[in-house]
Amino acid sequence: MKKLLLPTSIVGSLPKPAWLAPPEKLWSPWKLEGDQLLEGKQDALRISLQEQQLADLDIICDGEQTRQHFVTTFIEHLSGVDFENRKTVKIRNRYDASVPVVVGEVARQKAVFVEDAKFLRKQTNKPIKWALPGPLTMVDTLYDDHYKSREKLAWEFAIALNEEARELQDAGVDIIQFDEPAFNVFFDEVNDWGMAALERAIEGLHCQTAVHICYGYGIQANTDWKKTLGSEWRQYEEIFPKIQKSKIDIVSLECHNSNVPLNLMELVRGKKVMVGAIDVAANTIETPEEVATTLRKALEFVDAENLYPSTNCGMAPLSRNVARGKLSALSAGAEIIRKELGI
Repeated sequence: MKKLLLPTSIVGSLPKPAWLAPPEKLWSPWKLEGDQLLEGKQDALRISLQEQQLADLDIICDGEQTRQHFVTTFIEHLSGVDFENRKTVKIRNRYDASVPVVVGEVARQKAVFVEDAKFLRKQTNKPIKWALPGPLTMVDTLYDDHYKSREKLAWEFAIALNEEARELQDAGVDIIQFDEPAFNVFFDEVNDWGMAALERAIEGLHCQTAVHICYGYGIQANTDWKKTLGSEWRQYEEIFPKIQKSKIDIVSLECHNSNVPLNLMELVRGKKVMVGAIDVAANTIETPEEVATTLRKALEFVDAENLYPSTNCGMAPLSRNVARGKLSALSAGAEIIRKELGI
């Protein structure tokens, strides 16, 4: 990948067009079927690409236009999971959700996102990033009626993820990002086996790898949870030491409008850091200077060559106009800092 200082990107999702799925919601059902759905997904992916390019983002992703949800869409393609007879579980110890049930051995039967990645690769010469769910977060987004062990299930997921990641790499993906919001909740599991499972998922990859750990989408259950965390959110302190010793290249974290002490980034000194400079839990569009202020503070703890300006999390629940404004603000804020650094 061509070296660019302060390369900008989003974490994952962008809002879907209203003709593809009902807007501003998670698990939004498709409005199309069959070949029309395939064509519609590709059209939405093209739009997502164009909006990122118009905003001058440096690293392009798919905006998760071809999937309903960042976790369950991957799980849908695995054997051993029943999506018909669901059960209700508490996800991330915060909110109830109807989820699929593991009823047998889980395994990847075929590529899930590889064709989508090939399609995106053909549309742009810029570096592309692809997000996959992390093993621990996958475990926490379903009901296990087979393994009866979160660790064993996570390890099986890691094997399936590694198979997918290797094919995504071969399809031309430059960065593979694993979304692990569960890392911010289950600290003992992260340190006991969660990080090991994630390293199994990246085994043998030579493209860059990232782990994204945030405080969740801007949905009510997450904003309510944040209100209980006090004046300092120190969850990263529990897991960053383990991540710092791992083979993961990039750490993605939430910063803007959060109570995360930015000096916690010292714990991953030497890693590349995707600094969340855009709040995805508010409709207010940041000014470029607000973005720049977050990045200036981060530069106290992250070397400029390792700073990747980004969003706090995905933007699927936002309106398209708000998301567009936030994309532009991210790029403009990064450009302010580049000029200040003389680069």
